[in-house]
Formats: sequence, C-alpha cells, structure tokens
Amino acid sequence: MRNHRSLVLASLILLSGGVVAQQPAPGKQVEQSLKTSDGGEMPYLLYLPQEYAKDGDPSPMILFLHGRGESYGPLSIVAKWGPPRRLAAGEQMKYIVVSPQCPGNSFWSRDDQQRRLVELLDHIKSHYNVDTDRIYLTGLSMGGFGTWRLAADHPDWFAAAVPVCGRGNPADAPKLVNLPIWVWHGTDDRAVPFKASEEMVKAIRAAGGKKVRFTTLEHIGHASWQAAYQSSDLYNWLDQQRASKNR
Repeated sequence: MRNHRSLVLASLILLSGGVVAQQPAPGKQVEQSLKTSDGGEMPYLLYLPQEYAKDGDPSPMILFLHGRGESYGPLSIVAKWGPPRRLAAGEQMKYIVVSPQCPGNSFWSRDDQQRRLVELLDHIKSHYNVDTDRIYLTGLSMGGFGTWRLAADHPDWFAAAVPVCGRGNPADAPKLVNLPIWVWHGTDDRAVPFKASEEMVKAIRAAGGKKVRFTTLEHIGHASWQAAYQSSDLYNWLDQQRASKNR
C-alpha cells in the first residue's frame, strides 16, 4: 500500500508541472518544459554546470532569450546562437543556463511572455541551487527587446543585463540606472536600427546611470550576437557583477 501511494504521489508531481521529479545530470544541456498558470507551456533548454551541487555552493545563472527565427521549429533550434550554442557544441560553462522558447504567435516583450518568464525564473530558483546574487539576463534581437523590458520591470532580480541588437523604452531609463548593462549593436543593422540601442544608452546616462557599457560594432549588420557571445571579456565582466551591489 505504501509503495502504491508513493507511485500515485510521484505521478501527481509529474503532472503538476511545477516540480522537477529528477534533476538532469550536470554537464549536459537538456530539454525541459514548464506548465504555466495561464494554461500554457514554456519549453526551455536547461544546463547545469559540471560542478553543480544540489546542496553545496549555489551556481550563477544565465537566462538567455533567443531571436525571432528560433521561435519556429523544435526546441533544439534555440541552441542556434548564444550560450546554448556553445553548450550544444560541447563546451562547458560555470553557469546554470536557462534558454526558453517563445512561441511564434507572441514576442518576448509582450505581457504574456513576460509573465511566463517570471514564472520560469521562480520555478528555476525554487527547484535548483541558484546563486540569486548572480543571475544574468541576456537576449538577442527579439530577445534583446525582452531583456530590456524584463530588466526594467525587475531590475533588482539581476546582477547584470546584456541586450544585444534589441530595442527598449527610453522612458524606462530611470529604473535601469543602478543595473550594470552591456549593450551590443552593429552600426549597419537593418532589422533593428542601431539608434534603438543608442537611444537607450543615452537615456540611461541622462538619468544618472553610470553602469552602462555600449559596444558599437562598426560595419556589422544584425548578427552582432556572434561577436557578443564569443567575447571572453563579456563573461569575465558578468562574473564581476552582483545584484547586491546594485541596491
């Protein structure tokens, strides 16, 4: 009878979508899915570093938001660019890397996806050993849009943000003055104009922000993410940031 009850409980846990029954093995990027409160699902790639310890020292985390093109296709397409690409190629990283997939009928900066991202963050923080002082937010193109908004709405949640070739709302600048931000954009970008990032950087600095960096990639088009996510300087900079220093 006891074994039967245990099996029933395990089944209920799996069906709830809110609890991880068994954590993935460290050192490998795997596919996961979270059932959200709106009745939908948020599929995501999850990577736990090789040194991840469930009960030991917490691990830093990167939340990566992909671009529009990766909304169409299987979840594995999210690994086309950014940190999940490096992991898919066999590289090891020190971070927990969470890379969700946005549905093709929505957009990362829309209310529905922002709510789902908040739920995903809460889920990861409550079920994995995350260093909440070292959560880093980044995204490219459409993911850059989502990065700007999520960072503006919840600046205290993140140690740093890295929007790549995205667009934010300059009116949000006062909310971002204390958050370390490294912006990347190509001057020849025809998909998301270079001035979109330029205006955000100017607005943050005008509001008193002194922690924003801006890498201008001369003669580079939309694919500025290739330079950004291959930059060792970027990851070294992330490692120096702490959310507790931003308050």
